[in-house]
Amino acid sequence: MRRLASLTLPPLVLATVLLLLAAAHPAAADEPPRLLRQPTLSAHEIAFAFAGDLWVAPRAGGEARQLTTHPGLERDPVFSPDGSRIAFTGEIDGNVDVYVVPTAGGAPQRLTWHPGPDQVVGWSPDGSRILFRSARDSASRGTRLWSVPATGGWPERLPLPEAFWGTYSPDGARLAYMPYERSQLSWKRYRGGQVTHTWIVDLASLAVEAVPHGNANDSYPSWAEDGRIYFLSDREGAVTLFRFDPATKGTERVFTNDGFDLKNARPGPGAVVFERFGEIGLYDLASGRVSFPEIHVTPDLAALRPRWTKVGDQAGAGAISPTGARAAFSARGEIFTVPAEKGDPRNLSRTPGAADRDPAWSPDGQTVAWLSDESGEYALHLAPQSGLGEVRRIPLGEPPSFFYRPLFSPDGNWIALTDKRLNLWVVELATGAMTKVDTATYDHLTRAIDPAWSPDSRYLAYTRRQPSLLHDVYLFDVAAKRTHRLTDGLADATQPVFDASGKYLWFAASTDFGPTSAWLDMTGVEHPVTRAVYLAILAAGEPSPFAPESDEEKPAAAAATKAAGKEKGKKPADAGKQTEAEKEKEKENVRVQVDLDGIARRIVPVPGISPQHYYRLAAGKAGVLFFLQAAELTGADEEGPSAGPLWRYELEKRKATRLANGIDAVEVSRDGEKLLVHSGAGWSIHATTGELDLSKGRLPLDRLEVRVDPPAEWRQIHHEAWRLQRDFLYDPGFHGLDLKAAEARYARWLDGLAHRDDLNYLLVEGLGELSLGHVYVGGGDLPEPPRVKGGLLGADWEVANGRYRIARIYSGESWNPGLVAPLDRPGVDARVGDYLIAVEGRELRASDSLYAAFEATAGRAVRIRLAADPEGKGAREATVTPVESEMGLRYRGWVEDNRRRVEERSGGRLGYLHLPNTAGAGYTSFNRYFYPQIDRDGLVVDERNNGGGLIADHIVEVLGRRPLWAVATREGIPMRSPAGALYGPKVMLINRQAGSGGDALPWMFRELGLGPLVGTRTWGGLVGIWDYPGLIDGGRVTAPRGGLFTRNGRWEVENVGVAPDYEVELTPRDFAAGRDPQLEKAIDLLLEALAKEPPARPEIPPYPDYQVSPWRTEATP
Repeated sequence: MRRLASLTLPPLVLATVLLLLAAAHPAAADEPPRLLRQPTLSAHEIAFAFAGDLWVAPRAGGEARQLTTHPGLERDPVFSPDGSRIAFTGEIDGNVDVYVVPTAGGAPQRLTWHPGPDQVVGWSPDGSRILFRSARDSASRGTRLWSVPATGGWPERLPLPEAFWGTYSPDGARLAYMPYERSQLSWKRYRGGQVTHTWIVDLASLAVEAVPHGNANDSYPSWAEDGRIYFLSDREGAVTLFRFDPATKGTERVFTNDGFDLKNARPGPGAVVFERFGEIGLYDLASGRVSFPEIHVTPDLAALRPRWTKVGDQAGAGAISPTGARAAFSARGEIFTVPAEKGDPRNLSRTPGAADRDPAWSPDGQTVAWLSDESGEYALHLAPQSGLGEVRRIPLGEPPSFFYRPLFSPDGNWIALTDKRLNLWVVELATGAMTKVDTATYDHLTRAIDPAWSPDSRYLAYTRRQPSLLHDVYLFDVAAKRTHRLTDGLADATQPVFDASGKYLWFAASTDFGPTSAWLDMTGVEHPVTRAVYLAILAAGEPSPFAPESDEEKPAAAAATKAAGKEKGKKPADAGKQTEAEKEKEKENVRVQVDLDGIARRIVPVPGISPQHYYRLAAGKAGVLFFLQAAELTGADEEGPSAGPLWRYELEKRKATRLANGIDAVEVSRDGEKLLVHSGAGWSIHATTGELDLSKGRLPLDRLEVRVDPPAEWRQIHHEAWRLQRDFLYDPGFHGLDLKAAEARYARWLDGLAHRDDLNYLLVEGLGELSLGHVYVGGGDLPEPPRVKGGLLGADWEVANGRYRIARIYSGESWNPGLVAPLDRPGVDARVGDYLIAVEGRELRASDSLYAAFEATAGRAVRIRLAADPEGKGAREATVTPVESEMGLRYRGWVEDNRRRVEERSGGRLGYLHLPNTAGAGYTSFNRYFYPQIDRDGLVVDERNNGGGLIADHIVEVLGRRPLWAVATREGIPMRSPAGALYGPKVMLINRQAGSGGDALPWMFRELGLGPLVGTRTWGGLVGIWDYPGLIDGGRVTAPRGGLFTRNGRWEVENVGVAPDYEVELTPRDFAAGRDPQLEKAIDLLLEALAKEPPARPEIPPYPDYQVSPWRTEATP
């Protein structure tokens, strides 16, 4: 591998090392730089992860051989102390587990069977056990360290409250470890509450020694054979190798790194092996020399070869042709049209390595337009729908941006579209000229500009959010280039669409939207939104279609005329029929007249449509409207409305008819005859009249195929990921990063990528240069081995008398039907201390794997046999239904344990509640547990491990309520107002695993003076992410769109966190003793506060006696 940057060592070894680096062999001219990762070292070989598999190369360098070849990812290789075996993390059998394989090759042996992921960390010094991390017994976020016999057996948990990584001392008596995992390990220059450090724990006494680190990141501590602990640190700049001597307590830098960060350092025989972004380096313990062995990897990689693949499950952005004969979709970066009945799907774009999105049909059905980044920036492409002929490309101006959903005007001369910069544009197709129509006010979660053309193409209706956060409807006169506001700002008006007659403008409006308008705030969660449908009568002289009606007898002359028509042989039903040519002529003759004066008085509610949550209006033929209704009323909902009924409304009948349920997308053909809908059954086309039979009309999306060229696709994805940062990141200066230079710096590895996982790694490392939280990379076209859902019984187990014995049974909750405890249900007579004798009739011993016995049983009925006696005497049969995850049960158990501790320690005076996040679960938990405890004198608010979500204004507002009134009644005690409040002292528990909204909550708690904070500093990730385009292969990349600064104009929390007023750590000794010193400190603070200021209860003052002098009070002179 070529050397990409320099290393600087202490002067004594500098000259030698420089000679070694200068003599290092560069990569072969035809071999691009590879991403060799996670190296491990034996006396003679280096093993590493590459292209989703494990490889082994000579320690001095040379040709690598492939050790594993399974479809899932194999990673985290670690040599056994004698070098004969390699432990690794694999997905071989449908789950992420610990495996071991002979170094020479052979069949891997599976060692763990728990359905949760188990990841290899290391070996015991004698090679008898393998260390791994797992969240198998976690109640929330974070992992612990476990060890399993290298030949298989029951895993044992190390006595640590939390741990991410660790290595044993050479004698096995101590462990150097990272006490917790850091989110986004590639976040460069991170300085928030999760800065990683090293603890050294004596495994007998559980005494802890901390390696001094300041506010820097020390990671991957590893005990070497020279008795010193080597670790990686960014304490002096780029991450490089440091060491700590437990004997002298001295810490020193081993060498200076002026290049990419070092990663995954691990000692082996005589050296420390490390990764420097694709390169594998060795630091020799005896000489202090650094070398980079030249390792050649020249495999025949299937992941690189072009292949045909089905993409129907990725089809989206559906658009129906003018007559409903075909529908267009984007899928895997290509544009397809699909026949409604006869014919074959057609790929119009055929651009491997480009993202083609959002197709739209021209009104004559002969052209399809879409957005494409084929040139490197998004442009408008237009091509014949036949798939033959040239593609026309229209640039979309400077500066470049991301664009959304082209919309043809009915005359085919214009296209409207919006961009990420909040602009609405119209493009003149004859010239390519762009006109900016308007710019939205806020970068809001919902892109609700909602453009819609008038039938004559003169006007473009759209909505714009006002500073009040409510929308108004506007009209843009294309010819005059003038904008007019139609609504008055007193309702949230959205989704305007012109009626095909040109006489009316339909739209939906809400007068109860206000509390949900600031979607980032939790306050909006509790306020469902309803919308009514309205009609704007555009011309001043046009009568209302809803004028009063009255049934009357018809004059005799009318009946005679009707009879005369019959006699001439023309049926009355034929009188109104038009030919297709007549219909088109009528559409062409529509002229829209808009009289702005007095239009507010011509906006009328549509009768026959009761207010609900309507979220998609689509116009059909003249006087016909289609619209979707959410299945349930929703408030602030990041996921958008749920699928629900599709309705058809007819002006003539003044009636809405339900056409189908479970619809979440609808498009109407230009002729008004056909509907394109999406439901759980997929995409389908139906007639616009009558109920929809969703079992029919299904489009043949399973026939969509593309020829995927992985290297070309990966180049596009890499550029797209960086372009998303350019277009979506809230900071236009990118935190000081030269974005173009950074992209180019990391792009040099693109030619050497060998697996989709390599691309994710490249993006994670590169985007980490932004030094920013919430920059996430994931997914994509990764190999998916068959998944096997193991079952769990919601219990802690221990090995005793050669059997598995129940140590604890976790309970569900009567008020939460989704939280099911398999062993805590009526009819299952399971007890703590019972032995599990058999599963499905097969006897189970401790020599067998407990979790293997429940493989593939999640959600299925399983018969088990339990007994109080290990030999099975008096055994009881039971049928249980294992669950896939126990985390919900364990979380509830942890919360209930904490609540009981607070109850007992305070004598019932204090309440306790935990907030798992600041989204739906946190909102529900707060309301569920706060109000039943408002009679307590004080409250512990525990937000440890809070996963964030929204800004929890609702919670701090309720917690901050102060007594204003008391209500005296004839009977009973006085009731205070506000009544839903707890007026006593409060303390909030925080920790480093609380972040995002979990950063904002304690900051607000302290800012509002609600009480002290206890625990450890929070994560420091206070930015917001929402609404990103997906990558073409299904992957995702985020670029924070919102950064929170305080009212005094400071960035106080991002990359800092919120520090506690009382810092309290949870140590191994505390954990082993069953203590929670953070919770104990909170209780003590509250009891002290109550002792200083006992709670006051309202006492009814003397009642007034107005009989003495009703006009005189004590204050009257």
